[in-house]
Amino acid sequence: MSAKDDLVYVAHMLDVARQIQAKVAGLDRAGFDADENLQLAVTHLIQIIGEAARLVSDGFRDQHDVIPWHQITGMRHRIVHDYLNIDFDIVWEVAHREVEKLVTQLEALTQAGETNSDGE
Repeated sequence: MSAKDDLVYVAHMLDVARQIQAKVAGLDRAGFDADENLQLAVTHLIQIIGEAARLVSDGFRDQHDVIPWHQITGMRHRIVHDYLNIDFDIVWEVAHREVEKLVTQLEALTQAGETNSDGE
């Protein structure tokens, strides 16, 4: 897989992370807890980010180790394989705190990729 292909997945991760931000913007934990559809939507979006991260090549991940690839894919695995025990405390923390950091990291990565993708 080329770095250009990897950047497609990274851009998808960024788009989905921004969707999460939009869904929880201005919301407190009580509002999140009161909206089961929102909980399910955010959980699904986190799963999508994890799947896209899983599809990024090992080489690309090694080159861009500022992104917490292992934690992102681990969260996806927990949601998919341990779906009966989803911890919405963790989902909230990811959506409310970690996604903001991830968006910043992914924005830097995609901007660098746009300026460095001339030969691939």
